[in-house]
Amino acid sequence: MQYQWNFDWLANYLPVFVNGVAITIELIAVGAALGVLLGIVCAWVRALGPGWLKPPVAAYVELIRNTPFLIQLFFIFFGLPSLGLKLTALQAANIAMVVNLGAYSCEIIRAGIQATPRGQFEAGASLAMTPLQTFRYVVLVPALQRIWPALASQIVIVMLGSSVVSQIAVEDLTFASNFVQSRNFRAFETYLIATLTYLALAIVLRKLLDGVGWLIFPRRKV
Repeated sequence: MQYQWNFDWLANYLPVFVNGVAITIELIAVGAALGVLLGIVCAWVRALGPGWLKPPVAAYVELIRNTPFLIQLFFIFFGLPSLGLKLTALQAANIAMVVNLGAYSCEIIRAGIQATPRGQFEAGASLAMTPLQTFRYVVLVPALQRIWPALASQIVIVMLGSSVVSQIAVEDLTFASNFVQSRNFRAFETYLIATLTYLALAIVLRKLLDGVGWLIFPRRKV
């Protein structure tokens, strides 16, 4: 049997795909920026922070790393309204991605902090820096430099995992693909376009993160 390719429908549904890609990129941008920031704060708490903060942060990290992302998403979107916190689907998706990446990046960054030579902490103390100043000015950048490739890979993984947000009707690329396929009944061509688009997004994101690594850590080949 010879398959008959048909892309005649593409022009009509191109705006749907473009909107889906735009929302996916927004999810990536918000998730990566705030997720890594949350990961840095949590890594500081777990490695160098006050003792009373370590148990709740450790519980958060273990909870997120040992439960499915889809359940976390459902809990935020369907569960939190029971407590009076109502969120739009896109807000819930953004929060879920930040919370998820924050937990994973916390452990990656903590590994970089723990690999920091003890002498750097002592150097900060000898300059009368507070522990927080030592972390910010002496420890953080070398730690990020050390683990940047692993952190970049985790960001790409979370980006690809964002496809499940279509389950709560966020109009991302996966949602757009399902919508288009349900109307043109051309599943092969529709999901081929979605697959190639995700591939392109992943490659561009990885190159972008490599470029950021070169910019922030010019002495390291990321």
